[in-house]
Amino acid sequence: MREATITRSTRETDITAKLNLDGSGICKIDTGIGFFDHMLNALTVHGGMDLELKAMGDLHVDGHHTVEDTGIVLGTAFREALKTSGAIARYGSAFVPMDESLALASLDISNRPYLVFDCEYSDDRTGTFDNCLTEEFFRAFAFNAGITLHIKLIYGSNDHHKIEAIFKAVAHALKAAKAVTGGEVLSTKGVI
Repeated sequence: MREATITRSTRETDITAKLNLDGSGICKIDTGIGFFDHMLNALTVHGGMDLELKAMGDLHVDGHHTVEDTGIVLGTAFREALKTSGAIARYGSAFVPMDESLALASLDISNRPYLVFDCEYSDDRTGTFDNCLTEEFFRAFAFNAGITLHIKLIYGSNDHHKIEAIFKAVAHALKAAKAVTGGEVLSTKGVI
């Protein structure tokens, strides 16, 4: 089974995540930021994973440390869980609509972390979530998971829908890329 449990404690946050890459969307998520919990739930369900995550952060400051550190922990858990995979599809791309919004995510589980993020928002916040933290989360996730990740919001007007389309697009791209293929590692080098 491709699972990992990661705990990370700093002066700003205390986060534990238990991730199963081959789940059925079972979630128990509490970061203290309602909209962020909703997005992590979407990532888990649409990505075909199970996630139990508890984050306690310095929300009296703002949500930045909690969101970024959750990305670090979740990315690390993803990378650890993949170690028992053998050969995987490696690449995944998805266009996902959410009402008037459309997002694209394309990724390579390459051990060459990179993020290209192209999205603009109408407002600063959705609920108590700072919209700019979407990019911070995916940067932390991609760099700690060892993923090259490109995210583009094609269009949209409602920030909730924009961000949800992004999370779901990444989820579907991850679902395709983490699929076990058997056989040889998909790399001319023989390793990822």
